[in-house]
Amino acid sequence: MRRITVCVLMLGLLAGAGCSRPADATDAVWQTATLPDLLAGSYDGETTFDELRQHGDFGIGTLDALDGEMLADGGRFYQIRSDGKVYAVGDDMTTPFAAVKFFRPDKTLVLEGPLSFEQLKERLDAAGPDESRFCAFRITGSFSQVRTRSVPRQHKPYPRLTEVVKTQPVFELNNVSGTLVGFRLPKSAAGMNVAGYHFHFITDDRAAGGHVQDLTVESAKVQIDESNELTVRLQSPHSLATSTAGQLEQETNQVE
Repeated sequence: MRRITVCVLMLGLLAGAGCSRPADATDAVWQTATLPDLLAGSYDGETTFDELRQHGDFGIGTLDALDGEMLADGGRFYQIRSDGKVYAVGDDMTTPFAAVKFFRPDKTLVLEGPLSFEQLKERLDAAGPDESRFCAFRITGSFSQVRTRSVPRQHKPYPRLTEVVKTQPVFELNNVSGTLVGFRLPKSAAGMNVAGYHFHFITDDRAAGGHVQDLTVESAKVQIDESNELTVRLQSPHSLATSTAGQLEQETNQVE
């Protein structure tokens, strides 16, 4: 299948196969496919993790056939399957959708709780740059509770993601230490990925994790890595037109 690369620069939304790049291209958030692709049921992995590692050592996503949640931290890639357990990701495994970058923190702060998920986001908004920029967050600490979900491996014909999440397993993790990996993307990137915050979690013992739905922070260290660029590899020429703006917003809210 033909692949197209789109660069989105926060000097304005610019898309094109030959757009100019900043001097430090390694600071870009690199993404394979788009959120509309995933919402529509495009779950076949086309990018190997061996290739994904060339674009980042930190990030989130999913795996071939929507087989669980993916989290990358410190160059190690993990799969959290629908059984709630964590597995190592091999180089020859593939992903239909992921966002990664080389994590180089620009700012660090310490938080003391208890803080709800919404309060955490408010603290991050206050500490980070304005909402027009891309931000990666690595948050390590203690949590009195973390509610996560994963998704089960799908079989063709693939259902839309809104149908998959209706039967998703949810996990309640209590009094755990671990790491949040995630991004805050600006509204201008909504046609590419989830605008706002999106976090995945993994426990320190690498026993559990998933896509974060709710949490309570007791204490945490926050590292913030800012970026001005999103590079997206499209899986087909039609990737940007799979949903209308209204459908995209509605379905994104359902799956988040």
